Amino acid sequence: MPRLETAASDSAAYGGGMRGEDLFRFDGIERDFGFQAATADNLAALTTDQIDHFNAAGYLSPLPGLETDEVTQLRQYFDWLIQEVVSADDRRNSYSINQYHQVCGPLWELIHTPLLVDYVSDILGPELVCWSTHLFCKLPEDGMEVPLHQDANYWPFSPTKSLTVWLAIDDVDESNAAMRFVPGSHLKGDLAHTELPLDGSVVLNRRVLHHEDYDNVILNELRAGEVSIHTDLLLHGSPPNLSERRRCGIALRYLAAEVKVASGAESWAHSAVHVRDGDPSKLWPNRPRPARDEPHKMAGFVGGFDGNP
Repeated sequence: MPRLETAASDSAAYGGGMRGEDLFRFDGIERDFGFQAATADNLAALTTDQIDHFNAAGYLSPLPGLETDEVTQLRQYFDWLIQEVVSADDRRNSYSINQYHQVCGPLWELIHTPLLVDYVSDILGPELVCWSTHLFCKLPEDGMEVPLHQDANYWPFSPTKSLTVWLAIDDVDESNAAMRFVPGSHLKGDLAHTELPLDGSVVLNRRVLHHEDYDNVILNELRAGEVSIHTDLLLHGSPPNLSERRRCGIALRYLAAEVKVASGAESWAHSAVHVRDGDPSKLWPNRPRPARDEPHKMAGFVGGFDGNP
């Protein structure tokens, strides 16, 4: 069982192990599945020590993100958006708000927040794409776990040169199911994962094999408005929120514009938005800001990312 000053969950794993390269096919290229260290050149927001820490540990936390008035305004918007989604007569739940920057202007604008883009540019360089936004809203007494996993095991990209900026909308601590990181796990390459049944107990349907062996777990506590950053190869997850407090945060997923999409997975690029210097090679589309908020247009977009079978 992992150690975290207190114990994290140890739900049983199911099935055999799978690696990221088993899931998608890259025509004509070998998938580059390994951590690419950031350099301390032309830094705009991070320090050399922070770059060194990111390279060694695979994450940075906590970092300043939004000012108090900014996150208050954003929280009010999410209060409305979450209610719109969970009260609709369809299969969506509080984890289903995935890629809604395509239909919600404030999420598209959040992608371009100057300080957040500076962080990402300091790590990945100025040619950037944000391909995904995903709200992880653990409602009070929510029984859903996010199993310990590498993002890159899901994502059909090469090289593995992407990261997540996780912005806390609510205060996040141990009592309301803050994320757990395994420092240094991003240096272990492509770790085998096992399939999990979508039975209402998990949000995502894969867990790293032998998850109980990863006992050096760091709690990612954040105040509302603060952010953490983690590489796509870092093992991370979160337990169920058994408290009476909501735990809401949004994952903004950026990658270097040089990254390619696997053959057969081109749909993963459809939601891309260019950031900073964008994509000179034109590998990625560039979605414009939506003219109006229309979350109902995403009613049919459900799947393993929100625990739906």
